[in-house]
Amino acid sequence: MLFIICYLIFVPCLWAFDVGLTLDQNAYYSGDNTIGYKGLLIPRLSGLMGDIGEFYFSAGINYQNNPWSNVPELLRTELFWSQGGMELSLGRISYSDPLGFIASGLFDGERFSYHTDDGTFGFGAWYTGFIYKKRINIEMTKGDKESNDTALDYDNLIGSYFAPRRILAAIDWEHQGLAERAYARFSLLGQFDLTGAQLYSQYIIGKMIVPFKIFAISFGGCLEFMENPKGKNIAYAAELGTTLRTASQGLSLLARYSSAKSDSIAAFLPVTTNAQGQILKAKLSGLSMASLDYTARLHRSFTISLTPSYFFLSDFMNTSGKFLIGPEFFGALYWSPLPDINVNLGGGAFLPSWGNVKSEPDEKISWRVELNLVLSLF
Repeated sequence: MLFIICYLIFVPCLWAFDVGLTLDQNAYYSGDNTIGYKGLLIPRLSGLMGDIGEFYFSAGINYQNNPWSNVPELLRTELFWSQGGMELSLGRISYSDPLGFIASGLFDGERFSYHTDDGTFGFGAWYTGFIYKKRINIEMTKGDKESNDTALDYDNLIGSYFAPRRILAAIDWEHQGLAERAYARFSLLGQFDLTGAQLYSQYIIGKMIVPFKIFAISFGGCLEFMENPKGKNIAYAAELGTTLRTASQGLSLLARYSSAKSDSIAAFLPVTTNAQGQILKAKLSGLSMASLDYTARLHRSFTISLTPSYFFLSDFMNTSGKFLIGPEFFGALYWSPLPDINVNLGGGAFLPSWGNVKSEPDEKISWRVELNLVLSLF
C-alpha cells in the first residue's frame, strides 16, 4: 500500500524516465537425461524524482518446464533519495551481508546510509514474507525446506507462493580506504522468526580486502548466536581468498569453512541459502570448500572461465576420516557481441567417487551442460 501511495504521488511529477525489457533464457541437459528450460521476462521502469530522488520498478514472469508453469514476481522496486551524504531506499531493495552467503537478495523494507570521512554507516530493516520463496530461498528450518520444495499451487497461493516470514535488521559500517589501503566492512545482523518455529539468530560479520597492485587478499568471518526452544547455540564461518589479475587474465583462490554440529558448537545456519558449487549446489552449513577460478579474455567479446572446486564435511574429527565429499569441475564461455546481448555456454561435473563420504565407490557422476541467453530488448 505504501508503495502504491508513493507511486501515485511522485510519478506524475517525473521529468525523466526510462523503460526497458530484458529476456533471460536458460536451457540445460543433465546426466539423468533431464532437459530443463527456464525463462524470465523482466519489464522495468526507472527515472528521476526531482534533483535528489530516483525510482526503479521491475517485475518478472518466470516460466519453466518439468512441469510447465508460470510464476509472476515483483522484482526490484525501489524509491531512492540522496542528499548531503545521506541516502534512503524504500521498497523491494537489494541487500547483501559482507561475506555474501548469510543474507543476500531482494528484501522488502528500507535502508538508510550516511557517508562520512570515517566511512559509511548504514541501517536497514526488512520483511521476507511477501517475496516469492524461490527468489529469496530461505531454508533455516525443516518447515522452510518443505515449503521451498512444495510446488506452486494457484488454488493455495498464499500457502505455496510466499517465503517464510522473518524480519531482518542490520547495522553496517563500510570504509573504502581504511589506512589508505584496505576495504573493510562490518555488520551486525539479526533475524527474527515469525513462522512459529521460534528460531532466532544474530550474526557478527566482518570482511577486509587488502590490494597490492595486481594482487589482493581477502579474509572474513562470522560469529552466529542462535536461540530456539531447545536452548542457545553458537556457530561460526570463515572465508579466505586471494586474487591475481592482469589486463586480460585473472586467477582467484577461495576457501570457506562453516561449523558443523558438535557437543559445544552448532552447525552454521545462514538466513538465505546461496548454493556452493555450480553442480553440487550445497548449502554452506557443516560444509567446507576450496575453489580455484581462472578467467581469460580471449577477445573483446569472448571470455572463458575454469573453476575446479573440492568439498569437505567440516566435522573432520568425528567422521572416522570420511569427510571428503568430492571435486567439481566447471567451465564456461561468455560471448557478448553487443552490450545488450550476452550468451553463456557452460558445463561441468561433480565426482563423488573421488571422495570417501559415499559408501559406493562407483557413485555416478553428476554433470550438466547449460546455455544462457540474456537480451536487453530496449
